[in-house]
Amino acid sequence: MSPSTGDPLAETLHLLRLIGTLYCRSELSAPWGIAVPRLEDVMTFMVVMTGTAWLEIEGEEPVLLEQGSLTLLPQGVAHCLRSDPFVQAMPLFDLPVDRISDRYETLHYGGGGAVTRAMYGVVRLDHVAAHMLISQLPQKLTVNVVDDDPGGWLQTMMQLVAREARDMKPGGETVITRLADILIIQALRSWLEQAPAAQKGWLAALRDEQIGRALIAIHRAPERDWNIVRLAHIAGMSRSSFSERFTRLVGQPVIHYLTQWRLQTARMRLRETSDPLAAIAAGVGYQSEAAFCRAYKRLFGETPGTLRRAARRDNRPAAADP
Repeated sequence: MSPSTGDPLAETLHLLRLIGTLYCRSELSAPWGIAVPRLEDVMTFMVVMTGTAWLEIEGEEPVLLEQGSLTLLPQGVAHCLRSDPFVQAMPLFDLPVDRISDRYETLHYGGGGAVTRAMYGVVRLDHVAAHMLISQLPQKLTVNVVDDDPGGWLQTMMQLVAREARDMKPGGETVITRLADILIIQALRSWLEQAPAAQKGWLAALRDEQIGRALIAIHRAPERDWNIVRLAHIAGMSRSSFSERFTRLVGQPVIHYLTQWRLQTARMRLRETSDPLAAIAAGVGYQSEAAFCRAYKRLFGETPGTLRRAARRDNRPAAADP
């Protein structure tokens, strides 16, 4: 169930779910270098448990990731990780890994020198809200233990992850993957609470007392027969003032936002369920399957059945691991 706080931002974040996760516990001995290609529609991250690592993204200066740091790359950009900025990087998929489970693997790699132990992961945030959130995030987001309060969430979680990775008791990989999930969500929450950029755009609109009420109404019930007048009434504003303020904060007119939210929600349901198209169309506010299919194709450039046919050919859900 969603939180009952009435906080639109909190309620929206409650919708975030991590899917398609793959975590790799790495022991890297200098010299070492790893080249990670661009990964579409996923978020990558690295937790440095001991040692250090240099992160290089094209067009930016290399950044030293220190022990106790958590770095997210929300758009899955291509990057290199190295023991030293001048070390040659091997392609990620050429490195030998030991697959422990569907979500967990280990890597031992390098030249035998100083050791860096890290947790690296690839995740997908699955919900319409996640797509909106990721579009607001910076290319790189780093949280450090040294910036955390004594006994704060990052220190506590890092200690737990490091302990599980060191001891690897039975079921340890399951514990680590759950802890890593929490680390990611906590890092996003930390950024939302502190970053100036989180006070702009869609995130600012969610925090707005009046526009936030209209957004939550859309998010909770996309199937309702919404129009500007009804949403303005929920916001407690005149039609013209509501339209102007919504467009200014969100960056697009309310009806455009409503349409995109409905169709993105439908796309998620197409991935996750075998419900008939007519039921999905009705569930996001379309009176006919034909009208839904036309709108869907205008936004995504393909028919709703394309995603399901591809999934059947691959014999997997469309939202499977990256």
